[in-house]
Amino acid sequence: MTTLGPAADALHTALATVAPGTPLRDGLDRVVRAKMGALVVVGDGPDVLAICSGGFLLDAPYSPQRLSELAKMDGAIILSADATRIARANVHLVPDPTVPTSETGTRHRTAERVARSLLVPVVSVSEEMSVINVYAGGVKHQLQDISRLLDRANQALQTLERYKARLDDALSALTANELEDVVTVRDVAAVVQRGDMVHRIATELETMIVELGVDARLLRLQLDEVYGEIDDEIELVAVDYPTITGNYAGSGLEGDDPASPRGLRLLARVGRVTPTLAMAVVDRFGELARLQRATVDEIASVPGVDHDLAETIKDTLDRLTETSILDQYS
Repeated sequence: MTTLGPAADALHTALATVAPGTPLRDGLDRVVRAKMGALVVVGDGPDVLAICSGGFLLDAPYSPQRLSELAKMDGAIILSADATRIARANVHLVPDPTVPTSETGTRHRTAERVARSLLVPVVSVSEEMSVINVYAGGVKHQLQDISRLLDRANQALQTLERYKARLDDALSALTANELEDVVTVRDVAAVVQRGDMVHRIATELETMIVELGVDARLLRLQLDEVYGEIDDEIELVAVDYPTITGNYAGSGLEGDDPASPRGLRLLARVGRVTPTLAMAVVDRFGELARLQRATVDEIASVPGVDHDLAETIKDTLDRLTETSILDQYS
């Protein structure tokens, strides 16, 4: 699964609440089919209740039928945070008017201001356009037609597979050059740039999968298979080349300048080497080239590394080098 930021996490949590197959989505779809509008706040904490005026206190179990019936009234509907109970209905919301909003309609302006100021998911259903908008994580997301979204998700998955293949090629080339100690800044930049592109596509696909809910089971399996541990791999490249990946644009480095890996990425391929031990080995030798030239006894001198593990590290690096040479000349 891709690594997300707080804003994306908030949006995904909201989208999961209104995804196909959920009771809340059933209720919202009923509102759309009835050609009605609605404003639904998912959260009934003190901060939400503080901006509520008028309406009816219900505290009743949620059901799609009740939501569609309550939507016939003009006011907002307040649900519990888990959307299992209807706290209030026909409520007039009075959010902070200084909170910026790009919306023009009264219902949508209120939805965006409440979501931005109170950090709770808010759903608005447009009576005229028959569309459902979700406000969460500081962004607005319009729910799409399921069949169209499935088509887009499948196209995104195919694109991800193509870019993943390019990233694998760049990583293989980087590994071969590391083992031969001929890495350049361009080799590292190619991996980082392709990794960033793969991550962006996967993040977009992740949002689609969350929005599709029960209709995305197969897509979820495919994304997990294609994406795998890419974030971890790219993170190891970053810590292996901190000067380049940290601030390449302002580093003054040229594409053909040599680069020396610390060796953490290749040490991660040794099963018994924990991240802590890998860092100790790297701190001892400084760079991969020196580690490759080290003897078993020298590796075993690292605190926490016994003789057997030192042999395993040495054998793994030697085997990777031999494999790289054979692949190059086969």
